[in-house]
Order: sequence, then C-alpha cells, then structure tokens
Amino acid sequence: MDHRALSRLAAPAVAALLALTTGCTGGTVQGRPGASGLRDPYFPKAGNGGYQVEHYGLDLDYDPADGRLEGTAVITARAEQGLSSFNLDLSGLKVEGVTVQGEAARYNRTGNELTVRPAEDLEKGEVFRTEIDYSGRPKALTDADGTREGWITTGDGAVGVGEPVGSMTWFPGNHHPSDKAAYDITITVPKGYEAVSNGELRARTAQADGSTSFAWHSPEPMASYLATAAVGKYRVATGRTPSGVALYNAVDPGEAEASAADLARLPEMVEWAAGRFGPYPFGTAGAIVLPAGTLQYALETQTKPVYPGAPGSEELVLHELAHQWFGNSVSPKSWKDMWLNEGFATYAEWLWTEDHGGPTAQQEFDAFLAGDTGVDEAADSDWYAFPPADPPGPEDISGNPVYYRGAMVLHRIRQEVGDEKFFALLRDWAAEHRHGNASTADFTAFAQERTGHDLKKVWDVWLYGKARPR
Repeated sequence: MDHRALSRLAAPAVAALLALTTGCTGGTVQGRPGASGLRDPYFPKAGNGGYQVEHYGLDLDYDPADGRLEGTAVITARAEQGLSSFNLDLSGLKVEGVTVQGEAARYNRTGNELTVRPAEDLEKGEVFRTEIDYSGRPKALTDADGTREGWITTGDGAVGVGEPVGSMTWFPGNHHPSDKAAYDITITVPKGYEAVSNGELRARTAQADGSTSFAWHSPEPMASYLATAAVGKYRVATGRTPSGVALYNAVDPGEAEASAADLARLPEMVEWAAGRFGPYPFGTAGAIVLPAGTLQYALETQTKPVYPGAPGSEELVLHELAHQWFGNSVSPKSWKDMWLNEGFATYAEWLWTEDHGGPTAQQEFDAFLAGDTGVDEAADSDWYAFPPADPPGPEDISGNPVYYRGAMVLHRIRQEVGDEKFFALLRDWAAEHRHGNASTADFTAFAQERTGHDLKKVWDVWLYGKARPR
C-alpha cells in the first residue's frame, strides 16, 4: 500500500467507485463485466473472461542497478461478449495510466486484478487496443509447491519466468494458458548488458544515453507462462540446424564451459525430434543459461528454455526441447492437463536414450515398476502417488506422477497399439493441435480414434486409477 498523502490513498477509492457505476459516455450500457477469473481447477483466479488476446506489445526498460522496471503494455484483444469492463492480471507494480481504443479508461486494483472500464462499452467481436503504463520493482511469487517464479533477480540482472502465474509480476495480461497470443517484446538495458526473450531478435539498437534496446518478435501463439525476459552479461552464440532452424544461445559466462557439450547437441536434437514428432513448430530455437542457483528448475520458455545453471545432462536439454511440441505448441486447456506437457517430454527423453545407446523406453518402464535405480535414479520415487490426469492440488501439478507415470501412460499406449500406430499418433497429435490448446479428454478421444484401439483400460488404470499400477 502507498503510505503517502491521504489524497493519494483516496484516489483509487474514487476510481473504483467510478468504475462500478453505470452510465458510459453516449447512452445505454450494452455490455457487462468480463469475468475476473476462468475457474481453472487449481488456479481459479488466473486469467479473465470476456475477451481473447491476439497480440502483446511489451516495451520494457530495466536497470539491474536499482531493480526498477518501466513498462508499457499494448494489448490487442477481441471481445467475446459486449464488455462494460474487463480484467487483467497484474501483481504489484504501479499502474500509471490506461487507455482503451485511444481514450483514457478508468481502472482500479484489487489484489492481482486490474479492472479496466473503457470510456465506451466494447461490442461483441470488436478488436480493441488497451495500453497500460506501469512501473516499479517487480517481485517474485512463491508457488504452492514452495518454488519461486515471476521476476527473479540474479547477480548481474534478472529473469522473468511464469509457470503457472508468475508472468503477472512483470506485465499485465490474461495469464492463463488457454489464451495464447503473438508477442513483440522490446527490452532496453544499460550498456554492456544483453536482453534475451522469445522468438527472433529483430533489432539491436544503441540509444543516445548509452543503453541498448533489444526487439524480440514471436509470431506464433504463446501462452503467457512461456514468455521470458532475461537481462544479464550473457555470452551469445548463434547458428542454424541442418534444416535451417535459427539458433540463439545466451549463456552466463560462469556456466559457459560446463554448458558447452550439452548445448552442442541441440542442432542434432532439433532434427531428431522433428523426425519423431513432426516439423519443429517455431522459427527459432535455443537456450538461456542463467547463473547457477538462480532458479530451482529449468523451464521450457518458448523457443529458448531457461536453465538454472549449466544443464548438466543432454536429457534435460532434450526434455525442454520436446516441450516446444508438447506444452508450447500444443498447450494445456487447464493446469489439470499438465501431464500432457510433462509426461510427453519425459517420454521424449526415453525415446532419445533408446535411439542413442542408452536404456530403451521399455527398460525405463520396467525400471519404474521394479524401483530399479540402476536404470533411472527416479525409479524409486513416488511416481504412483496419484493419477497423472488428476493431481490432488496445485502443489502437485509438477509432482513425480505427472512426469513419470505420465510417460508410462504413453508407453502403455505404445504396448497396446504397436510402434507404427504409436509414433503416427504422436505426430498427428502435434499436427492436429499445432499452436492450439488441448485437454486430457481431447487426447484420450484422439488416441482411440487415430489408433482404432479401445484404450479404456489404460485410461482407467494408468491415467485415472488411484491404485499403484502393476
């Protein structure tokens, strides 16, 4: 709360009262407020109803010396109903002004909800442009499982990571994976710093004050939790895969030597995965390697996964790459569908080792059933603790069953239908839902239809069953 003059405290209350009154300029109210949450099973307040975002234009200025972020977000969206007001998710940060369709809009803040009241109601189907100026020192959030996300400071910079809702700490938006959009993110940083984000670097422009602006372009739809902005003194290396996919790796200098061998295989991995899962779904690939210890996890941020220090294994690089198909291009409809991200990426690891002289997927599957840590050190984990399609709560969506039992579901399908139909299923699933969203129900129906097999026992025992499968 702002503890300055009383008049400063009174202003938001007046704005809130105005925002809740009817009588927009020009006559009778035609719209109604958009929902302030999408009732996700685990994060009911995440996202907002009444509109779908088509494009985010973010213009960010960040100074690592004082941790201050100055931002302008231009959000282009389509109204799915008549709207008298709508909400955006934003945690912390001070909103300095909002316009809708070029006209000043009233707004108020309640918790992580920014409610915007346009001067004129928005009509159903109308494409509208909202511009928000904001600033402050963004903070990290602590997830239900105890990990940190959002805006995380490093020794010489910062990184934005958003799974599941942390992106709201550094830009306002519709922060639920069901609303994907294109992005243009421009980050201005002091001289000597690199600024890295998703997609293609369109321009690197020196400013008169000595700072540098980096303009990143992501034309393919992206869920907001996959957006990133990394600021630091990175070493940058570029290249292309044999098939022409552009590569951009940004590595903390202290992690460069330890990262080199694993990242060197990335071009080969992109080609291999395209052979298994279908064409690579984006125009660029790469990695951001943070200073060691910045995060407790790696994250599949779109086109450039973020690593908390040197990856440490080629399997981790392959896992995050596989997410570009499963999780990023084909994104979950709700956070209950996380196994469609993590189970698929874990199984991709098993396929990689199967094709490259390591354990086969069958050996991995058998090792988990037997608790054989000689094959996989995670084999004696609680992989069976709950059904992967039904985690008990938000703290469990990244639990072991989502990863390992999720992968075992896929192997059970492979056992039932055979390799030819199984690998066709993986490619068809990625193609059919490319750049879209899908649920577990979508997948189970799709798998049965495409393979022609009754897989009800697999679903009942492995996907939804509460008992330990045997």
